[in-house]
Amino acid sequence: MRFNFLASKKQQTVNHEGSLAWKMGPAAELYATVVTASLSDTFYEAADKRLERIRTLIQLNDPCFVAKLAVYARTQMHLRSIPLVLVVELAKLHKGDSLISRTVAAVVQRADEITELLAYYQMSNSRSGTKKLNRLSKQLQKGLALAFTRFDEYQFAKYNRDTAVKLRDALFLVHPQSKSDSQQALYDKIAANALATPYTWETELSALGQQPYESAEAKTAAFRAKWEELIDSNKLGYMALLRNLRNILEAGVSGDHMQKVCSYLSNERAVANSKQLPFRYLAAYREIGQLASGYTSLVLNALEDAVQLSIRNLKGFGLDTAVVVACDVSGSMQQPISKKSKVLLYDIGLMLGMLLQNRCQNVVTGMFGNSWKIINLPQRRVLANVQEFYRREGEVGYATNGYLVIRDLIKRKLKADKVILFTDCQLWDSRGWGNHIAEEWKKYKQIAPGARLYLFDLAGYGHAPIDLKNNDVFLIAGWSDKVFDVLEAIEGGGSALAAIEGVEL
Repeated sequence: MRFNFLASKKQQTVNHEGSLAWKMGPAAELYATVVTASLSDTFYEAADKRLERIRTLIQLNDPCFVAKLAVYARTQMHLRSIPLVLVVELAKLHKGDSLISRTVAAVVQRADEITELLAYYQMSNSRSGTKKLNRLSKQLQKGLALAFTRFDEYQFAKYNRDTAVKLRDALFLVHPQSKSDSQQALYDKIAANALATPYTWETELSALGQQPYESAEAKTAAFRAKWEELIDSNKLGYMALLRNLRNILEAGVSGDHMQKVCSYLSNERAVANSKQLPFRYLAAYREIGQLASGYTSLVLNALEDAVQLSIRNLKGFGLDTAVVVACDVSGSMQQPISKKSKVLLYDIGLMLGMLLQNRCQNVVTGMFGNSWKIINLPQRRVLANVQEFYRREGEVGYATNGYLVIRDLIKRKLKADKVILFTDCQLWDSRGWGNHIAEEWKKYKQIAPGARLYLFDLAGYGHAPIDLKNNDVFLIAGWSDKVFDVLEAIEGGGSALAAIEGVEL
């Protein structure tokens, strides 16, 4: 092959576009696949194929690494479904000690994850009928029993839903040991389906919606009053608030209540405790952007403030470090992260790119498709910058010619210290001339020997567009702003995998 000088043939493969790529190794591939997994179909890979690939990779990795990855994905990357998959699949292979129970106890962070884990266990083992959860792994059972002791009646009631595996089923299966009379009374309520109906926005609005009204105006007034009551109650969670900003604005709540909403959105402690993935703010920003309410601009500003608070500890790079941030806006990046989501991989790349741009003082930003285009924007706003990139994405086309980013640096003889690509890593030369980012990077290192190339993998297809073993090339994966902690660790001499290995079980 043309680039045999870069790696042995055993390391080489081709990506989904048929272009030269490099294998990542089982640990790196599992990491990249897991932290970018929504278990929905992607542009190049069906959900069932990704799940099968994850199962295969689990078998190829050390059980302790898989367990730590599950905890890392849940507690650091704030993913919910994929850590449960890792635990269940690992339990099939690993027997005889407490690794599984400790991992389950660390991964289950919400009451409904108890039943979700059991539902996946049932599906993964192809169980059906009345004994669909029979012969549950003892270590899974022990870990779930520990998880049961963490939650109170409100938390259980909030997630006590009519799902395939119900909370009552889980209680009877797991048999958690109560630590007090009050906890035993709680378990008795679960067994009897007698949990108190929780005060949540869902239950309150559902009850309101079932009442008769004399007119549409009366219904509107009732819902406006209910939203104001929910806002005053301080029981409307941060995620619920983000998801309901449109409903609140359209309900026409008072100015005082909108001020409370904005104060909560931009509250430092509330932002820190909410642990929102960055694209959640973008989704909320877009949802309300075109509303006719006079308070829309106030809320948009609050969302921008919230983003700034969420990344206040992101170090970025100073004046003495030249940074290039390049965002992939190709057709394959314009894929929803899940069936129900309006958020695209493309959005995540732009969001992460603008977060980093906000924390750099010597930075060039742009996007690539068929061509590479520099688009420099003020750093005061993150969400507005993402929207500006989004508006202009058609200007560069929809291929994945990432090599043009490096070629431009060579042409201009610009010595960048950090070249950072946010991409699905399916890079190729759409013009058919055989150009490749690996070759361009080799040339660029002769101009800027101290330069580092960071590939932020947003799709996890399992291969890299360039050899990761030399020439200061690094791969980081994930959708959370926590990816920048990995970047910082690498700058300090660590690696993405070292961050996972450091997880305590």
